[in-house]
Amino acid sequence: MSGHSKWSTIKHKKAKTDSLRAAEFQKFSRELIVAAKLGGGDPAGNFRLRTAIEKAKAAGLPNDNIKRAIEKGCGAGNNENYEDMIYEGYAAGGVAVVVEAMTDNKNRTAGDIRSYFTKFNGNLGETGCVGWMFDKKGCITFKSGNTDFEKLFEAAINLDADDIIEEDDEIKVYTSFENLQSVTEGLEKEGFKSVTAEFLRVPQNTIEVTDEKIATNIMRLLEKLEEHDDVQNVYANFDIDDEIMEKLDI
Repeated sequence: MSGHSKWSTIKHKKAKTDSLRAAEFQKFSRELIVAAKLGGGDPAGNFRLRTAIEKAKAAGLPNDNIKRAIEKGCGAGNNENYEDMIYEGYAAGGVAVVVEAMTDNKNRTAGDIRSYFTKFNGNLGETGCVGWMFDKKGCITFKSGNTDFEKLFEAAINLDADDIIEEDDEIKVYTSFENLQSVTEGLEKEGFKSVTAEFLRVPQNTIEVTDEKIATNIMRLLEKLEEHDDVQNVYANFDIDDEIMEKLDI
C-alpha cells in the first residue's frame, strides 16, 4: 500500500534485533485490561480483546501475563481507570504525527508528550490538526512461508479487502476500518490463520526528508514517544531514504 508509515516499517525491522522491554509488555497489558473491561473477558465475543491477545502473543507476552491482564479488566483487584487519548502535532520539517495513548493521568501524559515535541524541534497541536491526513485502516498480517499468496489474494478480494502486499517475510491484508472484523473472520473460515489483526492510521501522503538534522530530530522524537509508558502507537507521514537513515546519529 503506497503511503504506508515509514515509521512502522522501521519499528518492525528494529524489533527483530532489540529485546522487548518491560515497558512494552506493559503496553500490551494495558490494552488487554481496557479491552476486557469494555467488552468482557471472552475473546470469542470481544473482537478488540481477541486482536489484543493475538498481538501480545506475537510479541512474546507470556500467557500468564495475558491471563492476569484480562482478569484485571474483568474487575479482579483492578482500581486503574485508563482512558484512550489522541495527541496530534508536527515533528521537525513539518512531518505530521499522531500519538495514541492510554492513560490514567491525562495531565501527566499531555505534559510529557508536549515536552518531547518541543525538545526535538516540533510542536504539539490541537486535536484534529493532522489526524485528517491519515486514513484509519484495518491490517491483517500473515507469515509468507505459511501462506499461499495467490489464494489469500483471491479470498481477501472476495471479502472486500482494500489491498494486499507482501514485504519481507509477511503478507499484509488491508481493509477499511469498518471491515476488519468481517474480513479477519472470513479469511479464517477459508483456512487462513493470521498472526495479528489491528487498526492502523495510514498517511494519505508522505513528506520526503533529505536533511540529516531534521531526520535525526524526527527519529529521536518518535523513539522518545514510543518509550513512554502511556503511548500505545505512533504514526507519522515521513519518508527518509535508506542511505540517510544509515548516517543518522540515533
